[in-house]
Amino acid sequence: MSDALLEVRNLSVRFDTPDGVVQAVDGLSFTVGRGESLGVVGESGSGKSVTFMAIMGLLNRAYTHIEGEVLFKGDDLLTLSQSDLRAIRGEGIGMVFQDPMTSLHPMYRVGAQIVEAIRAHREVSKTEAWTEAVDIMRLVGIPSPEERVRSYPHELSGGMRQRVMIAMGLVLKPDLLIADEPTTALDVTVQAQILDLIESLKHELNIGVVLISHSLGVIADVCQRVMVMYAGRAVELGSRDDVFLNPVHPYTWGLLESIPQVGAQSHRLIPIEGSPPSLITPPAGCRFHPRCPHRFAPCDAERPPLADHGSGHLDACHMAPEVKSAAWAERQARRNAVPV
Repeated sequence: MSDALLEVRNLSVRFDTPDGVVQAVDGLSFTVGRGESLGVVGESGSGKSVTFMAIMGLLNRAYTHIEGEVLFKGDDLLTLSQSDLRAIRGEGIGMVFQDPMTSLHPMYRVGAQIVEAIRAHREVSKTEAWTEAVDIMRLVGIPSPEERVRSYPHELSGGMRQRVMIAMGLVLKPDLLIADEPTTALDVTVQAQILDLIESLKHELNIGVVLISHSLGVIADVCQRVMVMYAGRAVELGSRDDVFLNPVHPYTWGLLESIPQVGAQSHRLIPIEGSPPSLITPPAGCRFHPRCPHRFAPCDAERPPLADHGSGHLDACHMAPEVKSAAWAERQARRNAVPV
């Protein structure tokens, strides 16, 4: 993708622990373009957040081993000094963390925290920074921003705190916004408002957006492309329609079958059997094979590459395309069967 803002090539992240080496991310590659939204989905422990903490340079290098390339507008972030990375964080790449109550300092007014972010990167007066803080809070839909800017985090609702976090991520006008579980712990009405806000800001500001979530419903609402992760690897990558309407990896099938469908009372929920593997001693071959009902001989020994089987829809599975089509059709028919 020649116009990619972010291009990740064969990224690997390993942690040294007393129990052994954790292979948290293993050979991950993807791109994000300007004006594009990428959804990253998977169970807890799949490597979603670790991937983007590594990209942002927020992991402690003393016990972390990072390999590969992370190109942001052509510069490899993994080769930059900490001072250069600090310059990119905020101005080049903004990040919204998943829990605003722990990300915002409880003893400082929210406006002061936005002002601090502005003045850390720009030589502006405090008055100018306060004006910018009010403007960005207005942009993200916070009512009466002139008053709210002087509120403490505990004085705001969960939705308002999340909007403040989005404001902090956007105040320096970055080219790329990374939102890590931005709707966690919010009720469904506020979730919809936050997702609509991110979508509208993407168009208004023409920025790239990465949305990290364990919820397929959240990803389906706002993302143009979807990457499904399992045990530190990408197992499927394609457009939203590809992944949701024509999924090709058994893990994606399992995720889709384990969520309810509105107005489809006859659809049975089919959970994925077993648990995600230990990343200290992961299974050989396909990491999903111990839980996969379609596994066969190559799965437990050979790692399937993330391959394009047409139209930019990639997956990592040993099954032939025609076998997958038949298997998915059979699973859909079984799920749609009315229970006796």
